Amino acid sequence: MDRMSWFLHDRFGMFIHWGLYALPARHEWVKQQEQLDDTWYDRYFEHFDPDLFRPEEWADRAAEAGMKYMVITSKHHEGFCLWDSKLTDYKATNTPAGRDLLRPMFDAFRSRGLKVGFYHSLIDWHHPDFLIDDMHPLRNHPDREKLNEGRDPKKYAQYLHGQVRELLTEYGKIDVLFYDFSYPNRDENGNPRPWLGKGREEWESEKLLEMTRELQPHIVVNDRLDLIEQGGWDYRTPEQYVPKDGVTMDGKPVSWEACQTFSGSWGYHRDEASWKSVEQLVQLLIDHVSKAGNLLLNVGPTARGEFDSRAIDRLQGMGEWMRSHERSIYGCGPAPDGFEPPQDCPLTYNAEAKRLYVHVFAWPIHHLHLEGMGGKVEYAQLLNDASEVKMIEAGPSHLAGPVEHKGQSKLLTLQLPVRKPPVTVPVIELFLK
Repeated sequence: MDRMSWFLHDRFGMFIHWGLYALPARHEWVKQQEQLDDTWYDRYFEHFDPDLFRPEEWADRAAEAGMKYMVITSKHHEGFCLWDSKLTDYKATNTPAGRDLLRPMFDAFRSRGLKVGFYHSLIDWHHPDFLIDDMHPLRNHPDREKLNEGRDPKKYAQYLHGQVRELLTEYGKIDVLFYDFSYPNRDENGNPRPWLGKGREEWESEKLLEMTRELQPHIVVNDRLDLIEQGGWDYRTPEQYVPKDGVTMDGKPVSWEACQTFSGSWGYHRDEASWKSVEQLVQLLIDHVSKAGNLLLNVGPTARGEFDSRAIDRLQGMGEWMRSHERSIYGCGPAPDGFEPPQDCPLTYNAEAKRLYVHVFAWPIHHLHLEGMGGKVEYAQLLNDASEVKMIEAGPSHLAGPVEHKGQSKLLTLQLPVRKPPVTVPVIELFLK
């Protein structure tokens, strides 16, 4: 579809999780995990004052990292809104921040040529008409049934739809909408589950999607409205893992984007220490693109409105690699049939330019053998400096050794420098005939 063309080209975006949970700084689900009621959680509302918030700096970090679009949490499950919604008092304008935080973000990112989108939670643990279910912070409250008296799911659905309408009519062109998430009372086969949850009936998802498409027909929408079977989505969203062979439905590949974190938390987590290295993150991006996927990489800003030093370090590292290797990411997807990747060397392919990219995760000793590529490559070079890589068209030889060829395919041997190039992941650019 035309609305997906930019999405499938750009491949790399920034996810931003920012809300009241930045103050406790110990996971964006802290309210649910610690079963906090509104009275306790309100202390974060009363002290939310991001005095160092400079959205232009956020946009600069994203652009310099090679990201092409952003998705910001307009509202996470806690129910707190970053914009001046007319439908609630639970918003940034009523905190010490005292202003709409969403508009300047969109302005900053757009001014740097990035597309913009928002993540909007279908869940809302603060709203008085949101029925307390088995995922709610008050799920184990002794008066749960009494607390649910008078709550009207229909009113909550109206509120949900009304806020999405605000966001889609008051903030200009929105390129992406990431709804999150459904957990219905039935499994994929329609069988009942032993918990109280919510899905398309509670969200009135068909109407919500219809309104979304009506207000912004070009928008790209994810798959979490519980409308998989109905086709109410543009792309699938695996989370915190990379599918082995991409994503398929009924045996056919579909568009997908995996959302990933630097560490184990989406929101700012002061003490979380399992941060991925720059090399791991670059390899993660390559792995996604080699399987026809996008990477939406998350940053959790602090309560003062800054990216912390760990996030800045990773973004700078990825940007340094992307500066000289972006050709192997933008506009690329999986290699065509017949091109087999060597071990630890994912391939990406730009069909328009007819160029194949070999990402070398483990640098070999002098030679890299490419099975089945003999006779198909016109020229080879290292992408970081455009230095020629010599090629040898070969069958079994003193270079290839006792290689067993698949069918009648030919071997192409690349003569590499002994020392690995001084980049995070070296890339060999092959110009196909």
